[in-house]
Amino acid sequence: MSGIHLHWYLPTNGDSREIVGSGDDSHLAGGPSRSTFREATLDYLTLIAKTAETLGFEAVLTPTGTWCEDAWITTAALSQATTRLKFLVAFRPGFISPTLVAHQAATFQRISGGRLLLNVVTGGDPLEQKRFGDYLGHDQRYERTGEFLEVVRGVAQPGKSVRRFDFAGRHYHIEGAQIDFGKWPLPPIFFGGASPAAQDVAARHVDTYLVWGESPSAEAARIAHVQELAARHGRKLTFGIRLHVISRDTEDEAWREAERLLEKLTPERVAQAQTILSRTESFGQRRMNALHAGGDAGLPAAPRVRDLEISPHLWAGYGLVRGGAGTAIVGSHEQVAALIEEYHSAGFDHFILSGQPHVEEAYHFAEGAFAILRSRGLLAT
Repeated sequence: MSGIHLHWYLPTNGDSREIVGSGDDSHLAGGPSRSTFREATLDYLTLIAKTAETLGFEAVLTPTGTWCEDAWITTAALSQATTRLKFLVAFRPGFISPTLVAHQAATFQRISGGRLLLNVVTGGDPLEQKRFGDYLGHDQRYERTGEFLEVVRGVAQPGKSVRRFDFAGRHYHIEGAQIDFGKWPLPPIFFGGASPAAQDVAARHVDTYLVWGESPSAEAARIAHVQELAARHGRKLTFGIRLHVISRDTEDEAWREAERLLEKLTPERVAQAQTILSRTESFGQRRMNALHAGGDAGLPAAPRVRDLEISPHLWAGYGLVRGGAGTAIVGSHEQVAALIEEYHSAGFDHFILSGQPHVEEAYHFAEGAFAILRSRGLLAT
């Protein structure tokens, strides 16, 4: 097993001392107060990127969707304000030509000095897909993603190779395509999806399979399954997990912060967010939604903070109002580091973390759990 890679997050839909949603739940009534909300200006995102770089994070994830700034343009700008930080750029494969993505990636590699990572997001919200004119069903979208990745890998060439790539599939017909990557490689491809169709794409085409945080035991079983699928194709994947984090000097202090975040969520906002999130076709989002459902009895109307602790130090409060990653590691720096180490033992190498607000929480984590993991020699070099 390789060392741990620690990554941070760029909140390109805005930041706050309260929970900011993602997707259509980003701008609900009753969201973060005006006094605490921080606009996703280039200056503020530059501050976060420079903070992440200074603190030693390897990369930052930038999301995709109509609810946030465009990831390609934003990160291209930020690459000029940083020197070492990598950018994990999320994009939807169905909305852009695979040859064009390879071209964008090659250009990004040149202007950034090889600091691009690709995060392929097939998409699970049917209303957002239709905004882009995409009416394919769930499994068809993943079939298209598989073809897309086959083309991207096929057209990406090191140096000025004479080989040109042809492809004829159900969704793409490509003739004579070639993109010169020069001295830089095609960036590693990160990809997530919990459905059988998504896992098949991962097994065949991607480098790192991403999940949203569930208990270590549940995730270990999923890793074993996907690794078995990849082995059937003669491949071996690495694995990454997306989590929020509340890391403090003491456990009590961390849970008080989680309680403060929960107290800021009105019942009306939670109800609106859950209505939006319930329309999803994403298997992963359904799994996140189920984590805070409270079992057969359901959650109390006004849950206490520990009612949402679904596994030791794993808190599902974010998922009440936020799509995508809905869980946070909560605890003392030692406890946070220990849980990350447990996930690492289960098979995860990449940890994509976040906390609101993203500057202050980066320091809490870096000066605490991050430093502990480094002292134990667990970080990738």
